[in-house]
Amino acid sequence: MSDKELTEALKRIIEKELSSLSKLLPKEVMSDLDEKISPQIENIIEKSGYIKKSKYENLEKIIDDLEERINILEKD
Repeated sequence: MSDKELTEALKRIIEKELSSLSKLLPKEVMSDLDEKISPQIENIIEKSGYIKKSKYENLEKIIDDLEERINILEKD
């Protein structure tokens, strides 16, 4: 599941649970709520041992670069 899909799934769950509240609040408030909650949800997910795909890809690139440096140093 991609980052966006996971965020959207969690957003739908929260909106479903808060549906009666969301009917009373303006869309701007719900948008602000989404902006404030999304980072906290990501932190909870990361604490569970999962990371975002983009973060994984960045770490994978760093690892590949370090392995390449090690290979170069071993050849010298």
